[in-house]
Order: sequence, then structure tokens, then C-alpha cells
Amino acid sequence: MAIGLKLRLPIEFRIEKRLQVSSRLRIGISLASLGLALALSSLIFALGGLSPLAVYGTTFSWIFGTSAGLSFLIVKGIPLLLCAVGLVVAFRAQVWNIGAEGQLLLGAVASAGLALFVMPSAPAPILIPLMFISGFLAGAGWALIPAILKAKLNVNEVITTLMMNYIASKLVEYLIYGPWRGKTTWGFPYTDLIPPNAVLPTVPGTSIHWPTLILALASAIIVFMLMERTSLGYEVKVFGGNPDLARAAGIRPSKIIILTMLISGGLAGLAGVGELAGIHKRLRNPLHISAGYGFTAIIVAWLARLNPIACILSALFMGALLVAGYVMRSSMSVSEASVNIFNGLILACIVAGEVMLRYKVRVSLSWRGRRRGVGNGPGRAHAPRGH
Repeated sequence: MAIGLKLRLPIEFRIEKRLQVSSRLRIGISLASLGLALALSSLIFALGGLSPLAVYGTTFSWIFGTSAGLSFLIVKGIPLLLCAVGLVVAFRAQVWNIGAEGQLLLGAVASAGLALFVMPSAPAPILIPLMFISGFLAGAGWALIPAILKAKLNVNEVITTLMMNYIASKLVEYLIYGPWRGKTTWGFPYTDLIPPNAVLPTVPGTSIHWPTLILALASAIIVFMLMERTSLGYEVKVFGGNPDLARAAGIRPSKIIILTMLISGGLAGLAGVGELAGIHKRLRNPLHISAGYGFTAIIVAWLARLNPIACILSALFMGALLVAGYVMRSSMSVSEASVNIFNGLILACIVAGEVMLRYKVRVSLSWRGRRRGVGNGPGRAHAPRGH
């Protein structure tokens, strides 16, 4: 009588947190995430009747192979870097500032008002620094309102900062449609051009307004030193890690909340000055002044793992995505929907890669078997009886 062995192979999946992440694994997962995103995007382009190789070749060769493309990339990265570095300060304290968009707009409004109505004839060495100072103070002041509400009344800062973005946008619209509408704009809703002495100088042959670029790079270094080398940075990290422990150690929550929001809003305000005086030269539609930089900067900050130095690379990466979308639409006739899908897939795969860096999936097989008699039905196998 034949003896059979019936096997069952249950597969067990367990998610475990990684204790260490090597640099090789970090690079490998990042490259794999990017490759997966490009592969998925290729399917979208192919379904739309476009050659993925032609789209990628034209886009990336223009961005990284021409001076105009590199200039455009840096110009897009400047406001992203300033806003992201400011958000790093707030997020490290677990203060969720979602209002960088509005703070940027207030920085643009303050600098425009100074250049157009307060000191239009001041020499550039005086006017331009004062514009940056006014922009910083305006952005910080706009962030101060939700900071006080959070510190004194425990009002949720996510809601207040988000809502204040819309107030800032409508304030800009009121000004450009109303009292600040230009006299030489043929009725269009924007202000007159700021005087030449208020325009930021640029790198020759490019549109890179280098004063704002220097401020952005300096802010990343200064904030890094602030967080790692000062008592304020220590208090911010302690409060963000354990608010109860921070209170027990004598750290005042209201101080941390207000200071981090002031720094965060002020840096976003500097970005608004750069966009006004370096790019547009006038106050205009808020969607043009800030093309969603304040919201995109949230992604930049998180991709950098709340490291202000790493924000430089992540800001350039996000700037490259923005420029790539522009090139695809203008040169390759790629639809707006396809561009949005491309950007979304890139970000989604990168975020998924970040999860894989923190956790690993362990698959285990447990071999189990039980003997049964073949030909004897479902019962147990019986040994043959002797005669």
C-alpha cells in the first residue's frame, strides 16, 4: 500500500522596523523608486500615443543640458528652498504650519508696497535690503496670528494657517483690482512695474536673482546651525519629541510655538520678495506670484527628512519636476492630466520608497505535512496485518 505525504505551505508576512539603514540600501531604494515611477509614466505616455523615450529625452536634455534649463531649475528651486527651510523649523517642533503660501504672498505685498508707494526713489543698496526686511516681517507677522491662537487658546494651527492662505490670496486680489491697480496696465488687474532700483540683480545671461539665492542657501546653513548648535534648537527638538518632557524641563510651549512660526513665516516672506522683485516685477494674480510653492515646500521638507541642508537637494528635485512639466506641455504637447500623473507617480513612488526604508517585510514559510494512506480513503494509513 502506498504511503503519501500531504503538504501545506502557509506563507506568513511580518512587517518589521529596520534597526539600521545603510547608505547603499538608501541609494538603491531611491533609484528603484524613481525607476518604477518612470516605467509607470512610460505606460501613460504610450497610451497617449507618445514615445516615452522622446518625452524623457527632450525634457531632461533641455533641463540639464542647456543654460536656460538649469537657470529655470534654480529659479524654481529658490522659493521652494526658502519655504521648506522655514517649514523644517516648525515641523521639528510639531507645529504644523500649512500657511507658507499665504506668508509668501504677504512678503510680496509688503515689498511691493514699499517699492511702489513708500520709497520708490531710494537707491538700490538701501531699498532692496529694506524690501527683504519688510517681506520677512510681513511673512512672520502673518504667521504670528495662528501662532498666538495656538499658544494661548490651543486653536488647531493646521486649520488657521490653511484658512489664512485664502485670506492672503483675496487680499492680493483686492489690491490689484482696487487701490493698487496700475495706471499704465490698460485696465488689467496688476500693479505698475516696480522702479528699476527695486529690481533684484540677476546672474548675467540668466533669470537667477542671486540675492535671493544667497539668502536661500544661507538660510539652510543658518537653520542647520540653529537646530544643532544652539539652546533654542535643542528646546525645539525636545518639545517636538515629547511636549510633556519639555514642560517638565521648564521649556515654555508658547515660546517655542511663536518663535518657530515667526522664523517659518519670515523665510516664506523672503521667498515672496524674490518672486516679486526678481521675477514678476509687479504684484499680480496670486496664482502667478506663488505657483503653489508654499504647498509644494511641505513635500520638499519631508523628502529632506526635516534636514535643512538636505532641503537644497530636495528643492532642486521638486524644481526639476516643475520644469519638466512645463517642458512636456510646451515642447511635447503632453496634456496637463498626463503631466500631473507623471508628477504624482514620481512623488508616490518616492514616498513608498521612504516607507520601505523604515520597514521591511519578512516572508516565512512553515512546512507542515501529515501522512495519509493513498487508496484507503481519507482515514489514516493502516499497517498491513500479518497472517
